[in-house]
Amino acid sequence: MALPPEGLSAAEYEALPEEVCRRIEIVDGAIVVTPALRRSHQRIVRRLAEELDLAAGPGLTVDFDVDLRLRDVPLLNRRPNIVVYDSALPDEAVLRPQHCLLVVEVMSPGSVTADQTDKPAEYATAGIEHFWRIEREHQDNGRLAAFRYRLDPTTRLYAPAGVDTGKLAVSDPVELRIDFESLL
Repeated sequence: MALPPEGLSAAEYEALPEEVCRRIEIVDGAIVVTPALRRSHQRIVRRLAEELDLAAGPGLTVDFDVDLRLRDVPLLNRRPNIVVYDSALPDEAVLRPQHCLLVVEVMSPGSVTADQTDKPAEYATAGIEHFWRIEREHQDNGRLAAFRYRLDPTTRLYAPAGVDTGKLAVSDPVELRIDFESLL
């Protein structure tokens, strides 16, 4: 597919087949192919999404691997690992930052720069209130750590809200208590 100089538009993206969209993100109109995820990564995402779904209550929906339209021009479309958003949003509506309460990325070896630098900056600029990054600690037999951030409304940057290892116990943005071993 030859891209125009200004990159892929929102309408062109929406015209792509669903099976193509599941494997790509769009950054400033450019197509970025996302690598296939390891089974362990998928398991952590699925299990954490299930726990968040139980904690979220009826006003919030929890999904994983869905399109999140951060900007229309130039098109910026990400596929976060997990998104917690307003349940009132119709299924056919485009998911946008104003619908989102929390975005979670589970870091993998192929996504370090995107998950630690690029995506948090994009999510903060877009105004998403909470961002969590889940990482495996290489020096500690692969234990999980959650790096939690909350948006500073003045600077529109994320401020650290805590780092959790072994267990996660939070009351904001949802009431959640989880032992990370259950995610592995």
